[in-house]
Amino acid sequence: MGYRILAETAMAVHFLFIVFVVLGGFLAWRWPRVIWLHLAAAAWGLCIVLFELNCPLTHVEDRARERAGQSGLSRGFIDTYLTGVIYPERFLDEVRLLIAVVVAVSYAGVVIRWRRRRG
Repeated sequence: MGYRILAETAMAVHFLFIVFVVLGGFLAWRWPRVIWLHLAAAAWGLCIVLFELNCPLTHVEDRARERAGQSGLSRGFIDTYLTGVIYPERFLDEVRLLIAVVVAVSYAGVVIRWRRRRG
């Protein structure tokens, strides 16, 4: 039971992390100090995509599922829960580009808001 809860918690935290990577820059419009945390999260997300790194949260969920007697993740978190489920696999590059645009827009908004506060 404990490992299943750990696996579900890791999955939920992973979803929240991805939402933060995509939309967290907008939080900095209200709370400017969040931008530093978002920069780190976005850099980590970018590194995972560019260098095909394994996320520690995927590892935690996978091992916890195996210890709970379930099958582990056969692929990474995004490939398991998002690609082919939320959007078709053939649109992966477009989704990645859209995410980059959303993050860039959020950062542009941060810069504009910072300049307005100073000026």
